[in-house]
Amino acid sequence: MPYLERDEDVFILNFGNTGERDTPNPFHPDWLDTVDALLDEVEAHTGPCALVTTATGKFYSTGLDTAWILQNTDQANQYIDRVETLFERMLTFPMSTTAAVVGHAFGGGAILAASHDHTVMREDRGYFCLPGITIGASYTPGSIALLASRLPTRAAHTALVTGRRYGGIDALTAGLVDEVASEADVLTKAVERARTLTTTRSDTLGEIKKQLYAAPLALLHTPAAGIADQKILQEN
Repeated sequence: MPYLERDEDVFILNFGNTGERDTPNPFHPDWLDTVDALLDEVEAHTGPCALVTTATGKFYSTGLDTAWILQNTDQANQYIDRVETLFERMLTFPMSTTAAVVGHAFGGGAILAASHDHTVMREDRGYFCLPGITIGASYTPGSIALLASRLPTRAAHTALVTGRRYGGIDALTAGLVDEVASEADVLTKAVERARTLTTTRSDTLGEIKKQLYAAPLALLHTPAAGIADQKILQEN
């Protein structure tokens, strides 16, 4: 499960250890509860600080927990709303945020990474991928708008309509991430980047982000009624 660490003024939210079996980090409801609680803890801090998210193992995150959705189809719309609330929260978090993508970021995991202010990705292994087109699944309007607002237009288009898997170097070239590093240095580089921006932590920063991303935020606020019936298992 997710847990929180701290390196001086930088909070490090680890999405979980994928372990020896390299199990992905999907957005299970219990996982979402834990992440929300840890973000509450970080946000309660009032001094200079910044946030880095990462994971341990082969995956950063694979997004939607499709196995859970298939077992709980009556709750699918509410579940998708919860996931989009996480995207919204990260997009407007009142401090600098950096994703340290140490492994695969697929679907919703890639969208979550894109919702951070900055992204550092492992250069030699792991993919940034939006695979909906390859599995016949669509995306919510809010997720599309978020990606369109955070990524270069042509890169977002190509990633969405082809389902291409971008390794670290290709992701950097396309503008999907800000920096690449070796496996040993991904988290270090992310923390170093975050440390330079700890003094920007403020409610003002959160308000700037809300205004900057007003259009995608409005769509992320839209309930997902009916989306599950249209095979919206997009984040995996």
